Formats: sequence, structure tokens, C-alpha cells
Amino acid sequence: MENVKVLGLILAGGKGTRLFPLTKERSKPAVPFGGKYRIIDFVLSNFVNSGIYSIYVLTQFKSQSLLQHMRNAWQFSDLLTSQYILPVPAQMRKGPQWYRGTSDAIHQNIHLIELSQPEMVAVFGADHIYFMDIRQMIDYHRDRGAVGTVAALPIPVSQSERFGTMEVDEDWRILRFYEKVAKPPEIPGRPGWCLASMGNYLFDPTTLVSALRRDAARPDSSHDFGHNILPEMVDAVPIYAYDFLSNEVPGEKPENHGYWRDVGTIESFYDANMDLRSISPKLSLYNPEWPLRTAEYPTGPSRYCTDAEGRRCDVVDSVISEGCVLYGSSVRQSILGRNVHMESGACVEDSIVMARCHIGEGAQIRRAIIDKNARIPAGARIGFDREADIHNYGISESGIVLVEGSRTAIPVSPAAI
Repeated sequence: MENVKVLGLILAGGKGTRLFPLTKERSKPAVPFGGKYRIIDFVLSNFVNSGIYSIYVLTQFKSQSLLQHMRNAWQFSDLLTSQYILPVPAQMRKGPQWYRGTSDAIHQNIHLIELSQPEMVAVFGADHIYFMDIRQMIDYHRDRGAVGTVAALPIPVSQSERFGTMEVDEDWRILRFYEKVAKPPEIPGRPGWCLASMGNYLFDPTTLVSALRRDAARPDSSHDFGHNILPEMVDAVPIYAYDFLSNEVPGEKPENHGYWRDVGTIESFYDANMDLRSISPKLSLYNPEWPLRTAEYPTGPSRYCTDAEGRRCDVVDSVISEGCVLYGSSVRQSILGRNVHMESGACVEDSIVMARCHIGEGAQIRRAIIDKNARIPAGARIGFDREADIHNYGISESGIVLVEGSRTAIPVSPAAI
């Protein structure tokens, strides 16, 4: 990637309707993940760790939480004008409407490309969980003489209906795109496997700008990269697929190689968080050579206290973020965000508890997602009675209980401090 001027454009405006109620007050990229992070931290960390420092983040729906997080976590110094991570709210330059698709989001901000004059444009989504050294994809793009490159994940053909897929030749030049079909073309030489698009792209700027303008002039277009821009480009210019499984992140353990999760549903979001609990997690957050960056707060360390009755805390296979206070309580196979307070006898199992929640004395929580600032009353039982959970809270298709939080933190009792 030496001497290549790359402009990063991150699409961070997704509604995330299938993650409701976690997206009731925030966009999907702003949803907390893994205790102390947000989903958007993954793509931003990948860019910064890869040496890409000129980044625009295109926001849209319910962006306040995301903007606050970026202000707290992703501020560069003003010393170098070429190093910035800047949010760009939807400005409706082409009329009084939101972005009509992924390519329309870039088209409405086409001036950013023209002003930056980059040698390459990286268009990436903001709502997936993965680590990737983008420099290797850039080198592949240049070595192939590509005009466009699509990050691709090899998957079994049996899973293809969940993804957009592509047909490639022996050199992995893309011939055609398919949208969620049952039997897409297989990878040459790999029977039973096909290529799924990860929604991450590299482009030659001049060709991209021309393609965006042509697409914008078509009233029948859905203005989407996968549906419109790329299917047209593959017939005219060389567009290649990049094998994500070939990407080697510095310091990454072999068992974590190729980890990627689309956390578009409550179930997939829950499962990706639960991946963090094991002794050897599928997704490691402890790689000093490829750090996952996020906001840092002036919060004290976590503390486990024996209660007045001599009951000790019991923490098993869990992730506990900073500032938590456990007072004679239990946490098993769970994720706790920052500043969670648990009173005597409370128990959380197979659950995600986000920041600044208060779990009352004796409360029992099982297989649930508790959003930020929630106050669980003493003696509450969540995850034990399906009908009661549906009536009092909400429940996903697979039975995960969804407890909404509050927009403001609730003070905890002195006993928990």
C-alpha cells in the first residue's frame, strides 16, 4: 500500500430494523457490542490499523448516539489536515429525501471524492464484526490492475440465500452478481462453495464517479452497489473478488482467522457477543498488534464485593467491563458493559447487560439482552416465564428476552457503590 492515497467512505446510516429495540434510539453502527465497544469501532479500527487516516463516515437515521461516540472515541489531532475521521450527516443535496441506497449515499457526497483527489476510494459498511488488514486488499487490487475490488467471503452454497453472491472466473475476475439465490455459481475448483459479498469495495475514483453519475440519472435504479453499480461495471471494466480468508491480520491467532459476522438480527447479535465468553474466543479482543479502539472514560476498575451475609461473588466465563460493582452476586457466561451494578443475590446468566444498568437484589436474569441504563427491580425474574416476558418486555424469535433501557442513567443505591 506504499504511497497510495486512499479515501475511506464508511456507510453508517443503517436503520437496523431487525435489531429493534436496540435500534429504537440509535442507528445500527452505534449499537454497543462486547461490553465497552460499538459496532462501528470494528471498521474504524480496521481502517486506522491499516494506515488509512482520511475517512468520512456517512450517517443518516438516528445518528445522535453515533455522533457522540465518534466525538468521544475518534477525534484526530488538527496537526495534519490529511488525517481526519469526520461524520457527514445526510445533507439532501439532490432533493428533500434520505439516501435511496448505498450508491446514492456516495453520489450525494461525490464532492468529497472530488475535493480529496485520492488514488483509490474504499467504500465499506459499518455494521459487521470482523478484523481485516485492508492493506492486503489494496495490494491485491493494484496487482490485478483492477478498477474495482469486492471483498468476498467463501461460504457453502447451502447458505447462499442469505447473501448477495458473485460468479468469478479462474482468476477471480467477477462475471456476474446474484442476489440471495439458492444455487449460485460455485467457485472454480471449489465444488460446493460460492462467494458472498461482504459489502466492502475498492474503486478507481474516476471510474466510480462516472458510474455514480450514470446511475443517478436512471429513475428506475435502486441506487445500490450490489444491484446496480457493480453489475454494470463488470461488463465494462475489470472488477475482482478478494478472498477474505486469505487476509492475515498481524498478531491474529490461526484459530481466529477469517472470523466475520453479520449482526443484522437479534439472534446473530447475541451469538456474536456470546462468542467472546470462551477460554479461546472465536473473536479475540486482546491482540496488541491489531487493537480494537473505542472511547475511554474516567471509570474505576471493576470490583467484586462480599455482601453483608458473607455471600461471595461468582463469576464464570464472562466478560466484565470497567467500573462494574458486584455485591454478592453471580455472573455466568455473560457480557457486562461499563458501570453495571448488581445487588446482593442477583444472578445474570447467558445474557448481555449494557452500560450503566442496575440489577436489584435477588433479581434473576437468563438469556436476555438488557439495554443501557435499565433498572431491574429487586426479585425480578427475566427469562423464566415466556408469557410474562412477552407481556413485560419483548422477546425475539428464538426466545431472547429484550429489556429496553433508559435514555438517562439512573443513580444506584449506596449499597452498590
